[in-house]
Amino acid sequence: MTSPHTDALTFVLVHGAWHGGWCWSRTAHILRQQGHTVFTPTQTGLGERSHLLGAGITLDTFVQDIIKVLDYENLHNVTLVGHSFGGLTITGVADQRAARIAQLVYLDAFILGSGISTFDTLPAAVIDKMTAAAHALNPQAPAVPAPKPASLGLSRPEDLEFMTGRLTPQPLGVYETSLTLEHPVGNGLPATYIQCTDPVFSAVQGSFEWVKAHTDWKVEQLATGHDAMVSAPEELARLLVRVASASC
Repeated sequence: MTSPHTDALTFVLVHGAWHGGWCWSRTAHILRQQGHTVFTPTQTGLGERSHLLGAGITLDTFVQDIIKVLDYENLHNVTLVGHSFGGLTITGVADQRAARIAQLVYLDAFILGSGISTFDTLPAAVIDKMTAAAHALNPQAPAVPAPKPASLGLSRPEDLEFMTGRLTPQPLGVYETSLTLEHPVGNGLPATYIQCTDPVFSAVQGSFEWVKAHTDWKVEQLATGHDAMVSAPEELARLLVRVASASC
């Protein structure tokens, strides 16, 4: 077991759209068994916090959710991991709390610059469809319905069973709003992008190509689907430790 005094690492794992902190349970269990400290916060309006769904939730709400964890737990030398939509969240957190972060990890994640919302990157027809579905589901607090787990690169029956009934609608406001960054994406911190390749999740390919073209970040690959924390927890945990250890 990893020594808690010399080799222990601190991870804050940020989930993506429709998920919650629960999705990291397999990976977090492995990391904790190795002696690492792991936080898996759930962002406002999702998972066990779905009762807090409201019309006023924005992307900044998600950023503040994670900033409060860093501040109130007084965390330092954090490896901050953002999966999928969580990539936007950790970009916002890094912009404001770089001193608490040792390493950023974008796990098959979205990346957007300052002042650009998710809806700014989508065709009008897609925006109209998502908006209509969100208002139909919950007119008072519009939220985009969750997809089927199989669309997230999962195929094993045990993984689909684990996901079924746990995905919750995503607040519409986080798609409509953007980050206001004071620094370039990543804020100069060491960063790694992990691409999931089996199958490739086409929605994040633009972000992956941006990383390769515009940054000197490290790039890693995992031969699993988009929800790697569910489908390949051992491999992901091993890769996260290797990446985090390299920044120490």
